[in-house]
Amino acid sequence: METYKFKTTINCGSCVRAVTPHLNKLEGVKEWNVDTDNPDKILAVKADALDAATIQNTVEKAGFKAEQL
Repeated sequence: METYKFKTTINCGSCVRAVTPHLNKLEGVKEWNVDTDNPDKILAVKADALDAATIQNTVEKAGFKAEQL
């Protein structure tokens, strides 16, 4: 299992709710969370058989920016 981290624009509970269905639909995602208290709004994703680009594209399709750390 790999853990990916991204700096995002997911900055509140409503934003987390908006991205939730997109991340939950991804095959291979085991767990994810967003640290909205961190100034960089860090998204951490634990996944099997996924690459960072797929996760980043999914977040961007949901309307948020994501930059891999």
